[in-house]
Amino acid sequence: MTDRPQATLLACAALLAVFFASDAPAQALYKLIDKNGKVTYSEKPPKDFDGKVIRMDIDPNANTATLPKPAARAEPEAAKRAPAAATAAGAVATAREKLEAARKALQDARDNPREGDVQWMGNKGGGTRAIESDDFKKRLATLEQDVRRAEEELKVAEGR
Repeated sequence: MTDRPQATLLACAALLAVFFASDAPAQALYKLIDKNGKVTYSEKPPKDFDGKVIRMDIDPNANTATLPKPAARAEPEAAKRAPAAATAAGAVATAREKLEAARKALQDARDNPREGDVQWMGNKGGGTRAIESDDFKKRLATLEQDVRRAEEELKVAEGR
């Protein structure tokens, strides 16, 4: 009876060996190179293949590592300056547009006063002179202030 447990153990070991041996083809990859140089991969060796077959054994335990998360890489100094230069150029262009719009609004107000902004009074010696209303003077003062602010913003954007 002592032979029976040993026989059972041997049978189990043989079955395990067959089981693990059947896994071997699943752990191999075949690189197929045809006569034109085209490369193909297969899990099974091909039959009647007219080309080169290279067996590549794969260790499934070697492929279980996880990669660490990539660290934040430092940007080269030129890459840091490029967006800043683009942003600065955009800021200068925006400031110029704002200044141009402020100047245009001021000139338009001077050239085209609204009704009631200017009254014309006669002189003793003849002719007339313009008398600006208080509201018109305030509006011109505000537009002039807008021009000065836009000029300052442009100076800042240009780095002057």
